[in-house]
Amino acid sequence: MIILLPDDITNRDNGLKKIERTMIAEKLALWTSSESLMERKVEVYLPRFKLEDMFNLKSSLKEMGMTDVFGELKADLSAISEIKSLYISEAVHKAYVEVNEEGTEAAAAATGAVINPRSLPSSELFMADHPFFFFIRHNPTNTILFLANCALLKIKVHFLFFTTARDRWNNIELQPDMKY
Repeated sequence: MIILLPDDITNRDNGLKKIERTMIAEKLALWTSSESLMERKVEVYLPRFKLEDMFNLKSSLKEMGMTDVFGELKADLSAISEIKSLYISEAVHKAYVEVNEEGTEAAAAATGAVINPRSLPSSELFMADHPFFFFIRHNPTNTILFLANCALLKIKVHFLFFTTARDRWNNIELQPDMKY
């Protein structure tokens, strides 16, 4: 999971719009290449969130020329079934991502271990307390599996603590009178 947190937050959408205008596949590859990234200990605070959406693919597939498979009389799915009148009535894709104390879940679960953040050596702070982009990438193939703009999250005082010291999570309640 890679998070793009804009510096410029003069208004609610300003920073996200700048990233959005420049976000192309080549830029994402450059931003996340091993030459652009460095390994260091970072404390990451993220809001809990759950995103899900469903997309109807039928019209897009038809626009790309895949029309026969949706017609009861034209569809030929004999390679996958002996049923003669088999056709596809709908094609949908459902995306689901949830970030919580247990990690990130997106079609496959990720788990973590609880740690005491006070026991960690001091490190850089990364707090996602304003709108951000995130994407989940399959590292071996560099394939982006999920990409989302988290602009409408209601950021609460309750954040998740994550440290890059190998996928360890802890739930931290931020107190207004404490310095972090």
